[in-house]
Amino acid sequence: MCYGYGPSRRSLLAAAGLGLGAAAFAATSPAAAATSAATPHHGGRDRVPPDQISIQLWTVRDDLAQNYDTTLAYLAGIGYPKVELALGYFGRTARQLRRFLDGLGIRASSSHDGISADDAALETKIDNALTLGQTYMVVPYLSSTSLDEWKGWAERMNVEALAARKAGLRYGYHNHAHEFTTDLGGGVTPWDVLTSELDPRLVHLEIDIYWAVTGGVGRGARDPVRFAIDVIRRAPQRVLQYHVKDRHLDGDMADLGTGTIDFRRVFDAHRVREYIVENDTPDVTPRRTSEVGYRYLRRLRY
Repeated sequence: MCYGYGPSRRSLLAAAGLGLGAAAFAATSPAAAATSAATPHHGGRDRVPPDQISIQLWTVRDDLAQNYDTTLAYLAGIGYPKVELALGYFGRTARQLRRFLDGLGIRASSSHDGISADDAALETKIDNALTLGQTYMVVPYLSSTSLDEWKGWAERMNVEALAARKAGLRYGYHNHAHEFTTDLGGGVTPWDVLTSELDPRLVHLEIDIYWAVTGGVGRGARDPVRFAIDVIRRAPQRVLQYHVKDRHLDGDMADLGTGTIDFRRVFDAHRVREYIVENDTPDVTPRRTSEVGYRYLRRLRY
């Protein structure tokens, strides 16, 4: 979907800001991109532990809508030990879904869930997560230009996180780019509010690397990957999960290893407990994206 363009001077400068070497610019065709994904640079001795690799099911949402069972079986066959749930349970109860996933040998370790409407909905959300055997539940998206609204959300997330912790679950927040670029007044951003208001004893961060890098681009950072690393290091909250999503030269999402983000720099700077493959706009097919992502993480050294 992003093939067929050559790197312009502007693109070369942008990619240089993402920490890439000259070899990265060879991957400007489908064949070269596939080769890049299949053979990541071996820059070190460490690898992502296989049991820490997961995939966000939003990546394969179209396949799920056609045949949920076959799609999950396919992901298990690739080798994924975990998934991060999205879009509900597709007609099953939490208990029924747990039995199905157990039969495939795959675990729902995390889920994307919005802030609950009330305490009863929160209790149901927690009960379902426990039934599924989850470790994490994550708020996936919030957006507003109101400072007070962001503060109110942070306050509510602290309440939900305390209830989750009492149940033995970890509660997190997942970023996009606008948290870094929206001015709520006086230069204060939503990220400023979240990192100052969310209780670091209760709330962790699920950093979407693509969106953090894109936020750096939006802020005019000379080195957007360094911007993302600084976001991770400076947050009072613990960063326990990554969304590992690549970025084409034109800013579109990319299958892992075919884009411009130097994940080795990020992984070397900070290790997490889950590395979650995601691409909202798969370059070929959702299944191909899933395969490329898993193989890339299994082979990457940093």
